[in-house]
Amino acid sequence: MSNQSYRDSQFLDGLAGEELFSMQIGLTYRDFLVLPGFIDFNPSEVELETRLTKKIKLKKPFVSSPMDTVTESSMAIAQALMGGIGIIHYNNSVEEQVAEVSKVKRFENGFISDPVVLGPKNTIHDLDRIKETLGFTGIPITADGTRNSKLVGIVTNRDIDFERDRSIPVEKVMTTDVITGRAGITLKEANDIIKKEKIGKLPIIDTDGKLVSLVSRSDLKKNKEFPDSSKDENKRLRCGAAVSTLPESRDRVAALYEAGVDVIIIDSAQGNSIYQIEMLKFIKSNFKNLEVIGGNVVTRGQAENLIGAGADGLRIGMGPGSICITQDTMAVGRAQATAVYQTAAHAAKYDVPVIADGGISNIGDIANALAIGASACMMGFMFAGTTEAPGEYFYENGIRLKKYRGMASIEAMKAGGDKRYFNEGQKVKVAQGVSGSVVDRGSILNFIPYLSLGLRLSFQDMGFRSVQDLHQGLRDGKLRFERRSESAQAQGSVHSLYSYSAPSLRAE
Repeated sequence: MSNQSYRDSQFLDGLAGEELFSMQIGLTYRDFLVLPGFIDFNPSEVELETRLTKKIKLKKPFVSSPMDTVTESSMAIAQALMGGIGIIHYNNSVEEQVAEVSKVKRFENGFISDPVVLGPKNTIHDLDRIKETLGFTGIPITADGTRNSKLVGIVTNRDIDFERDRSIPVEKVMTTDVITGRAGITLKEANDIIKKEKIGKLPIIDTDGKLVSLVSRSDLKKNKEFPDSSKDENKRLRCGAAVSTLPESRDRVAALYEAGVDVIIIDSAQGNSIYQIEMLKFIKSNFKNLEVIGGNVVTRGQAENLIGAGADGLRIGMGPGSICITQDTMAVGRAQATAVYQTAAHAAKYDVPVIADGGISNIGDIANALAIGASACMMGFMFAGTTEAPGEYFYENGIRLKKYRGMASIEAMKAGGDKRYFNEGQKVKVAQGVSGSVVDRGSILNFIPYLSLGLRLSFQDMGFRSVQDLHQGLRDGKLRFERRSESAQAQGSVHSLYSYSAPSLRAE
């Protein structure tokens, strides 16, 4: 008997999603369970590919939050390599945010159409600065230091490693006998030259000898190591960035667009505002092919307004984050599971994906969010303690920790986080978040595979092979749920032991 036959039988326990969330009480991820389905496939057969927006697909349903203790370029690079995406925070200047996005977009490429170049009179010190800020070496040298002039050499680490005088011009150390490729060459042909000649970088030149683009050997290695990488049409890693609804953000969006950002998240604690609607319309009217995610919202009415203004995706959540006290302070918000289900059901009518933002602290929460309609999960707490998160580790009572703060904490608002709370410029700050710390979770490069395997095992228990199948089961009523009492929640977790060691979320 097939999986479908089992599901179509008369023995359907529990409730359909519509029945579960028709109750006039807000539910969290812990208030219900998905009832088990029929297993006729292995976890390795589960497909986690999903949609971030109408046009952008991800291999993994993971999005790192635009918080200043969660996502800068290191996190965004790691997320993209592993199949997710990172959203760069905006608690910084326009130039600083653009620099973070540029680091991601330059990290891995096919043909690098806008390579960093220097002129013969630039010094080794200039190369050192590029390595420090952008993280790479191997710089083409052109006649006038621009990409529109003739290639005259290239400088790599081996040319400068043992030079003590960093003030000497690169023309004295550069390699002038440069192996090049001709414009029009395919990426495979360029990679074949790199392999054959055993070189790190291959400049591509036109018939006049002018530099057109660059191909990097390191990208070949990365493509093999990270086959699920989130990439744009030019083979660059995908990256998102957050902006506020303030008028100044229009210039910020323009600068981010020029830097190649793939998606903009309009970052408002309460997204159903004339300010966000105007910002959505401005971005969609002025920046071709730039995807925009609106939010945060928690009701169908809010979702309707932002979708009508042009949102390509929605961010769902108001107050469920571990560092958020909005619901206590403002008495406004919604229980997260109910918010995700109701908004996702409404957005699906317009084919608009939603991101569950907040309230996620383990694999089960991710699985539940996807089961009730989310296409991806945005995580702050889960990713804050990783190696790639901004900030330094410190020790407290022998435990290795990193700082994690809400963007509405007093500390973050003083640095500019109040832009998302319509509170900028106010002398009196009303906190809607707190500052805290989280335990070291190791590298994202190890943590994402851990989360992915756990999620595949959960999908297997539910009896569904993909996010798309799971959502279809939700719509058809074949995915079944059951409410949990407080005692059931207690019994479903560790209990009755004298002592125990909790499993670590730190993946090795």
